[in-house]
Amino acid sequence: MELRTFPDRQTLVNELAEHIAAALNTDIAERGRASLVVSGGSTPVPLFERLSTRELPWQKVVITLADERWVEPTSSDSNEALVRRHLLQHRAIDAIFVGLKNAAATAEEGEAKCEDRLNDIPQPFTVVILGMGNDGHTASLFPCAVAQFHATDMHCGKLCTEVSPQTAPHERMSLTLPAILSAKEILLHITGPDKKAVLEKALADGPAETMPIRFILRQQAVPVLVYWAA
Repeated sequence: MELRTFPDRQTLVNELAEHIAAALNTDIAERGRASLVVSGGSTPVPLFERLSTRELPWQKVVITLADERWVEPTSSDSNEALVRRHLLQHRAIDAIFVGLKNAAATAEEGEAKCEDRLNDIPQPFTVVILGMGNDGHTASLFPCAVAQFHATDMHCGKLCTEVSPQTAPHERMSLTLPAILSAKEILLHITGPDKKAVLEKALADGPAETMPIRFILRQQAVPVLVYWAA
């Protein structure tokens, strides 16, 4: 794990967008396509808007989500809606987007179709961008979620799983730990002193199950870069 700190959030966004664009370009040159996994929330919005203006062969980039609330893509709670509004615009409008939400009534019923969609995305993923909650969750791998115990099993044989957190609204679809680690690199994007304190706690001793971000930070298979600004 490497921590990269920046004097302000705009500098972080600029540097992170450059890093992601370079990684996507490299992968396109090497295998003809690239894949980008993004997360929801308010933190990545400036990054999405900056990245959307980057000059890239976006028609060769497949974008998907680390997790999704099981709501309609038109809902204000939908990560897909967030990505469509802030990332899939300008030059990035030509990117291929693969959402996690489908027509199934529940996330559990929608798992198989979601798995099929994810299997069509170029793997290993070029870049996975994660966030982190104050409870140490990442994607929708929550400490309180029963599904976490198979979602974080490297031998679960699944790319996605239904999650019903007790501490957050909506059932979810989340990438599993092995899916997240099917990446060339992982970028953890966090801002503010509160998230820095959570990161320091996650880096300390303690069971990974109580702070699932530890599963990402403690593994050695995939490089993890943490981008942080106050």
